Order: sequence, then C-alpha cells, then structure tokens
Amino acid sequence: MYRMKKYILLAFLTLGLTACASEPSTSTSGASEDEGSAEGQGGDLVIDMGAEAVTLDPHLANDVPSGNVASNIYDNLVFFDGEMNIQNNLAKEWEQVDDLTLRFELEEGVTFHDGEPFNAEAVKANIDRVTDPAIASPRGYLFDNISEVNVVDEYTVEVKTEEPFAPLIYSFAHNGGGMISPKAIEEDYAAMEGGSEPGSVINSHPVGSGYFEFESWDTGQQIKLVNNEDYWGEPAKLDSVTFKTVPEDGTRIADLETGSAHVADPFSPSDVARIEATEGLEIIESDSMGIEYIGFNTQKEPFDDKRVRQAISMAVDNDAIINNLLEGYGIPAIGPMSPQIIGFDETVEPLEYNPEKAKELLAEAGYPDGFETSIWTNDKRERIDLVTYLQQELGKIGIDVTTETMEWGAYLEQTNSGDHDMFVLGWSASTGDADYALSPLFHSMNHGAAGNKSFLENDEVDQLLEDAQHEMDEDARMAMYKEVQDILIDEAPLIYTHHKQEVNAIRDSVKNLWRHQSGDFRLQEVYIEE
Repeated sequence: MYRMKKYILLAFLTLGLTACASEPSTSTSGASEDEGSAEGQGGDLVIDMGAEAVTLDPHLANDVPSGNVASNIYDNLVFFDGEMNIQNNLAKEWEQVDDLTLRFELEEGVTFHDGEPFNAEAVKANIDRVTDPAIASPRGYLFDNISEVNVVDEYTVEVKTEEPFAPLIYSFAHNGGGMISPKAIEEDYAAMEGGSEPGSVINSHPVGSGYFEFESWDTGQQIKLVNNEDYWGEPAKLDSVTFKTVPEDGTRIADLETGSAHVADPFSPSDVARIEATEGLEIIESDSMGIEYIGFNTQKEPFDDKRVRQAISMAVDNDAIINNLLEGYGIPAIGPMSPQIIGFDETVEPLEYNPEKAKELLAEAGYPDGFETSIWTNDKRERIDLVTYLQQELGKIGIDVTTETMEWGAYLEQTNSGDHDMFVLGWSASTGDADYALSPLFHSMNHGAAGNKSFLENDEVDQLLEDAQHEMDEDARMAMYKEVQDILIDEAPLIYTHHKQEVNAIRDSVKNLWRHQSGDFRLQEVYIEE
C-alpha cells in the first residue's frame, strides 16, 4: 500500500487555492500542544543539503536547493500558506480591479537589509528586472504577460496585462516574485555594463527584506543566514541557519547522529528504519505538488518518434518504482500533474504498463532489435537507483542503456544545453496551478533552463496553454487543461513516474519545522530546544 494521504481536488476560492495538506499549528517535529511554539526561541540550525544552491538571485534560480535558501532571504508581495491560500505579505491588500489590472496596496515602513526603503518603486524595479530580456530570467515566464507597471503613489502599484492572465496573482507568491533591494538591482546592472553576467552582484551578496539575512557563502561548503533583528513582521526565532553542502547520504545521516547537523535533505526512504531506531532522531513527512519523471530529448533520434517514447513509457512500472525503490512513499502518476494541482483531471487515461506492447511499438518504429542510448542523472540516491532500474527494464525490450551521474550544478547546465538522450528530473508546481505545472515543462518557448528539457515542440499544446492563461472562465480553462493532459500522455515527452511524499530526518530538538508543498522549508517559527 502506498504511504499517502487522501487527496482531494482543488477548487478556486476568491483569495486563493485550497489543497489537502495543511500547515501545522504545532510542531511537526514532536512538540506537543502544551509546549506551544511561542515559548521557544533561538538556536543555530544546520541543514545538510545534498546539493548546493545554484544562485541566490530569486529571478535567476530555477531549482529547489536555491529556492530553499532564497525563500528565507526575500519576501514576496503575497505568499501561499500551508493550505495553498494566498496570504498578504509585503502587500497588505490586493485587488483584481478588472481582467487586465492587478492593484497592490503595500506595507509601509519596510526596509531591505541594506536600509533601502520598500515601496512601489521597488516593486516596479523588481518586475522590470525579472521581465527584462537582458536578464534572461527562467522565472520571467511567470510575469511576461505584464505590459505595464504603474506607480500610483508611494505605496500603491498597479500591474497591467495586455490580455487577461488568470494565474498572475499566483506568480507573485512564487519564489520568482521575491523582492530584491533596488540598490542591489542597480549595482547588478552596473556590473553587467562592465561585462559581468546577470545576477553576479546579487548572487554574491543577496539583499532582500526577509526574516533572515545573508552572512556568507563558502562555495562548495556552506551558506549562512542570520536573524534579521529589524524584520518588519514577526521575526524568526532562530539565531542563524546554515545550509551545508553534503552530497553523500551516509555523511548526512552521520551528521545527524553526532549532532553536527539538525536536518538531512534529501533523505532516502530506505534509511527510515535506521532513523526510527536511533534515539534523538525522527522522521517528518510532507506532501508534494511535484512530478518526478524520466525525460526524452524529443529533438534527437530515436526519441523524435513518439512510438519510441510510448514504448519506453510502457516498459516502466510505476508501482514497482514506488514499492521497491521508495519504500512506498509516493503516488503513481497517471499524467503530468499532481492530484493537488488546479486543473488535474482524474479521468485522463495513462499509458498502460505493457512490455509486450512496448516491443510491438519499437518494431513498428523500425527498432525490432532495440537500440543503444544513454540516460543522465544527478547524484541523488533515488535517481541513481531509478536509472539502474530503468537500465534493467529497458534491457528486457532490447534497449541497451548506459548511465552517467553528474553533480547538481553541472547536471542542470548539461540538460539545459540539450545534449542528452534521456534524463531524470522532477518539477515542483509551486503555484498550485496547472499553468505552472505544464507551461514551463512543455511550452516550446521554455526550452532548456526555463524547464522544457525534453525540448518538446507541439503547436497544439502551445496554443492550448496560451489560451488557458487568458481564459478567465474557470470551466473553459479546466477543459483546456484536460485536453493538454490527454495530448501529453499520448505524446509521451516524459515518463510520468510518481508524485513524491517528501521524507526528511531531523533531530528531535528541532521544533516547528515543516516543509511546504512547494518543497521549501518554512523556518520562521523554527527553534531548537536545548
């Protein structure tokens, strides 16, 4: 049986989204109702991370390790709570004035870590930057429908689009909507004029307005954030948080056991029993809105033939992956979207697991004896196990697969370039909406770094995704997403394997730690009980 909670479909609410996972009111790491989070304070949290952040520039990041760090440095205008409802943040009020206009009333008296004031001009500077072609932001897709940003007064800003853009408010809750100090933006542009890459200044010294501020980055070793004592809202409880780069699974567990780290991320489900048997350590679980997948480069032979892609998809047993590789932590995928995402349709028909049919499709495509290919992955144990499984299963239908494992940063760079045959990755649909679950992965304008690493080009998919963005009638919009899901299952640019249930090992002295469905740790209420 799969270790999962019952999922319910999401419905649109006036001010946000509703999903099944909930934000804990008490500690998810063992604190009781009587202890109460308000009583705890302080501590220096250490999180062992399997991969280092690629960048701390929120407009340029497009990976979970980067987002996990950056989300603690930067504030957004709005944010998602644990139930995926939109909540006010730097914007104390917002209103969809009409189909083309979104107005934000901003908090007053907020300053960035460098002392710069937060105001409507700062919001405009951030939107202008994330949508600037010279920056080439992989997050620019979230905002590129914006046609104007108008400063109404010091604390009021209006954002206009040329056409209706239904997901826009959710984009501002995404990490890509993190607000950077306008002074840092100005200095970054000045460095670009001198020949530096976009983000060089911001990445080396990120300046937001969040409850933690940047202290240091020892490349390849650790990133340290410290408490922002002048935070405009409820301050963080921790004194500091250090994100250590520890690629080896065994070392991360050893660090927990010795007390040199408090959290291990990622953590393999196969090590759950070891943690549960160790005094002072425990497991926390959280739901995910993401999809784990095996991708094809649809621009390269033989993967430019959908029959080959379908055949390989039919040779992979999602149930076996969850039960044998993930210890039951996960949900088998039937298509490209998690059941928690607005727009998911449970009536879509997945490609069946059928190795004999797979052989027939290969023969029909001109490969009766199979072929040779390669698959890449990053150095994460579950993904290494997955490619080993895939190598074995595809061998049964005549496909000879070689594997290559890379460090995370190099892996992202290489898969962005399109040199791969097959690859393993995941995608976190962190706005909770079908647009962000599908467009980055499958729209042809998002090839490479923006998310479409299968390099799919399908005019019908592109048009449906664009039409759905501009459709304000929810029933019509959902019908478009149903059609897209059907096409993507048939086209099979990816093998949609499973939706993860995140598992992390922590020391039981850590209180109030929880992981948002987007994949980010929420650290504002965390403290360490000595």
